[in-house]
Amino acid sequence: MDLRKLKTLIDLVSESNISELEITENEGKVRIVKSAGVAMTAPMMAMQAAPTMMAAPAPAAAAAPAAEAAAAPAAEPTGHVVKSPMVGTFYASSTPGGKPFVDVGSVVKEGEALCIIEAMKIMNEIEADKSGTVTKVLVENGQPVEFGQPLYVIE
Repeated sequence: MDLRKLKTLIDLVSESNISELEITENEGKVRIVKSAGVAMTAPMMAMQAAPTMMAAPAPAAAAAPAAEAAAAPAAEPTGHVVKSPMVGTFYASSTPGGKPFVDVGSVVKEGEALCIIEAMKIMNEIEADKSGTVTKVLVENGQPVEFGQPLYVIE
């Protein structure tokens, strides 16, 4: 299914009273669900390029110490906190093993990409909502994140 057709379907769902639309074609299946006034898509097409975009999940043994380390600091970080807008898997770069979008000390502008959160096989780019310098990265690459979980501190 081409991008124009998909965009048309998204617009159709967002402008109508229906809350969900699922279409199956030769190339695959697309399901569009309207949530809180915003249409979200979950394409389930069988594409060869899709597996190369996704990073392998971190080993469970490495994720457990990272979760414990994140739970240890109880104090709220100072500065502007960028929080996760969704539940998913945090990726610091666009490719597995690639250079992270930002590191501690990086100067970012409002709207600049900070990371990617994968949710339901869709890669969602998370952008800075404030300009400044990244002083802390609060999440490890490949770690699952919750809605509202702090990701970065920008000052």
